[in-house]
This record gives sequence, C-alpha cells and structure tokens, in this order.
Amino acid sequence: MRCEDIHGHADFRRLSSIEGIAVDLRYAGTDNFVGRDMYGTLDCAWLHRLAAAGIERAVARLAREAPGHRLLILDALRPHRVQVVLWDHLDGTDLRQYVADPARGSIHSFGMALDATLLDPQGRELDMGSGFDEMTPMSHPKLEARHLAEGTLTPAQHANRLLLRNALLHSGFNGIDNEWWHFDMLDREHVRAHFTRVD
Repeated sequence: MRCEDIHGHADFRRLSSIEGIAVDLRYAGTDNFVGRDMYGTLDCAWLHRLAAAGIERAVARLAREAPGHRLLILDALRPHRVQVVLWDHLDGTDLRQYVADPARGSIHSFGMALDATLLDPQGRELDMGSGFDEMTPMSHPKLEARHLAEGTLTPAQHANRLLLRNALLHSGFNGIDNEWWHFDMLDREHVRAHFTRVD
C-alpha cells in the first residue's frame, strides 16, 4: 500500500485522533540526522490502530504517574521509500545499526513503531541525556548502568528515560537496545509477516 492511499484505511489512525499527545515529526522538517525534510508532501502523521490504542494507554498511565506530562511523537509511520533513503544516507558508515535495513523492513513502515519523548507541564522536552537521533553510545538504554556509574548520564536524566519507557512498555510496546526514543508494538517478525507495509 502506498502512503498516498492510507487516508480512510480501516487499519490506520491519524495521530490527531489521539488525545493528550503532542506531535513534531522530525523527518517532516530538517531537525533530523539527514538535515532535510524527508517527507515532503507525504502525510506521515499516522499509526496502525493497534499502536494508536497503545499510545492511548500510555497517555492514561502518564496522567496517573506524572500529571501534566505529555508524550511528544517524533516519528510514527515512515514509508518504506523514505527508509531506503535513510539507509542509503548512512552507506559506508558504522551507523547503520540505528536504521533498519529496508531489505527486512522497518517496523515504522507498518505503522507499528514510534519515536517519542516527553514534555513537562510547561511544554518543554525533558532532558534524556542525549538528543533524538543522536547516534552515540549515550543513546543506548543497554548502556545506562555504565553511563550512570561514569557520571555521563545523571540520575535525573535516567529518571526521565524511565518515565517514558515505563509508560510505553506498560502499554504494549517494546524498547530497543540502542535508542531510548524508539518503541515497537508487537514482535518485529510477526509484524513483518502479518501486517501491511506502507510504501
């Protein structure tokens, strides 16, 4: 299915239909690792309905655990054609661990993954110790214990990551080892085998 055909498709929901979140799709602007607008005229403000329902659960959990805080969605549906461009941009570097190989397919391209951070009650992004799309070991959840011990990640920054992570993990999402901002809904191989990829 092409991205241009997603409007009105029963399996997908607009991000604007999810109450209690903020949206700033970084690949629809220049604030991303490529440094240019990757979406252009493509409407990528969508998620699969299962992922959207997970976001609603996360919003409810945040309201209980940290009143006034909101999820900020940084990326959601990412068409396969854009994934190819991101992969090619990192050709010849050691950074491809941060971008899914299009030959296998990014879970973003099924609308079953999102990138997110948190806003405080004043609307400011919480300090996570590294930025979105920062392709360094500081972004790796699996290395947080080491970063805490070394003092390169502060307890406050770690607490912010845990607040984001717990809201999403308790709502049906799975995190990954090398990006604090990325979360998948369901098992990746199951999604690739049974869900519709958006091209």
